[in-house]
Amino acid sequence: MTDSRTRFDEIADELASAGPVSIGKLFGHPTLKADGKAFGCLFGDALALKLEGAAHAEALALPGARLFDPSGKQRPMREWVEIPAAHAGRWPELALAALRYAGH
Repeated sequence: MTDSRTRFDEIADELASAGPVSIGKLFGHPTLKADGKAFGCLFGDALALKLEGAAHAEALALPGARLFDPSGKQRPMREWVEIPAAHAGRWPELALAALRYAGH
């Protein structure tokens, strides 16, 4: 998870220059927030992002990606996509799309 956390922190730093991004907690995990609203969360080695439209479809189409179900009780959050670390190269662009969806 160290590599995923490092990548998460790099993305947070990059996004902070584009808007009011901070790191908080969601479900006990490091979370990207804009104006106090969560739009991304490091969940294990994956990054979960709140997305819409084409960005949501692109993220969900990545091998291993799935709707984010933090409870593990078959109640996924339909706007959130969990993107595996294998696609960490796509995380920055998708995180930027999530930030835009959050209103920035």
